[in-house]
Amino acid sequence: MANPLVRKFLAFLQHERNFSDHTIRSYGADLAQFVRFLAGDAGAAEAVDDEAVCDRIRRAGPIDLRGFLAELRRSDYRRATLARKIATLRSFYKFLARQGEVQRSPVSSVRTPRQDRRLPKFLDPTDVERLLAAPKGKDLLSLRDAAMLEVLYSTGMRVSELVGLNLEDIDPISDVVRVRGKGRRERLAPLGSYAVRALNRYLEARSQTDARDEEAVFLNRHGRRLNVRSVRRKLAKYLAMAGLDPSVSPHTLRHSFATHMLERGADLRAVQELLGHRSLSTTQIYTHVTARRLKEIYEAAHPRAN
Repeated sequence: MANPLVRKFLAFLQHERNFSDHTIRSYGADLAQFVRFLAGDAGAAEAVDDEAVCDRIRRAGPIDLRGFLAELRRSDYRRATLARKIATLRSFYKFLARQGEVQRSPVSSVRTPRQDRRLPKFLDPTDVERLLAAPKGKDLLSLRDAAMLEVLYSTGMRVSELVGLNLEDIDPISDVVRVRGKGRRERLAPLGSYAVRALNRYLEARSQTDARDEEAVFLNRHGRRLNVRSVRRKLAKYLAMAGLDPSVSPHTLRHSFATHMLERGADLRAVQELLGHRSLSTTQIYTHVTARRLKEIYEAAHPRAN
């Protein structure tokens, strides 16, 4: 069982901040690791849950934080993971300060490790065309898979957002879909004509079946809501059929959507809205991708580039 202070913080994230279950689990795992370190038993399988450890959390200082990070570095954690754990602790102690549990956050003097900026992978438009053409059948599951891939690329939504779609989220008049993103924030995403046609074909075929889950858009063969793992498996199948790398993830379609939009002149803030990014800086990484792409095109085409 989690430490009482940690439990209060996780409840705050759930009920006040509307964080997703996945994010809350990640925060909880990071804090459980920190609690075990403060309790002097970094390898224990259980989080210690007593007032002595609560007091240790309240009295923790920058030296404790640096000791914890040193422990993580000895375990060969990546910089991105270290940065995430520091962000978790920063949020945790900010919450404790607001609750009057601590006077000052021990994380304030700890620097976040500099991260190597990795550019997102994306597919070329021709590769996307090959992938989207891969589902060939006219049966219900093939029509579902075709609609699923078209909607992913048409909207740039996350795969978790795709499987969370309900029938009521689709507006057939304006051809937009309501997407529930991270932190349960909602946004509207337009559907392109290819996605609309594929979705309509699937929903027409689906309406003639006895679906057990009457809310979800995308169902498995048993009539229940499709899950993320199933989408990943289906994507790998169609990537292989299209002669593409089967290790490409559903998130690559999201990256491809953003990259292709910007390459064709879309406004950065519009792409931010479509992706559901809270910060513009998150979206700006795609400008590096498109700039590199333009440079490659320039060097290949301009007679005096090289």
